[in-house]
Amino acid sequence: MNAPVKANGTVKPNHIYDIMSLVLVVAGLVLFYVLKINIWFKWSIVLVSLVAAVGLFFFVSSTGISLHMYLKDSWRELGKVVWPTRKETTQFTWIVFLFVLILGLFLWLLDSSISWLFYNVILGRG
Repeated sequence: MNAPVKANGTVKPNHIYDIMSLVLVVAGLVLFYVLKINIWFKWSIVLVSLVAAVGLFFFVSSTGISLHMYLKDSWRELGKVVWPTRKETTQFTWIVFLFVLILGLFLWLLDSSISWLFYNVILGRG
């Protein structure tokens, strides 16, 4: 029989990489507005800072890695979904339209009946 594995302590996620990625984004934006240089060079600084921040977040930080794994698993599960055919989608769309039409007519009839009852019968303003 296998012995249960005991953890020596809880490991807190290291958020230093998350903070570093935010600092990269803020630094790119600050440099964009502070520097008085060619606009293309300013945009390239912002783009490089964004790419570096996203790379640092998704591939180095523990939060980003878990988010990256979640997105990969979600994409894999999305591939397992059995999507309806075009014929089934069209049929369901017509069913919804018909239901909305019938419900609209019913609510109009109910509203008209209550209005007639209130104004003509109860108040006598007909």
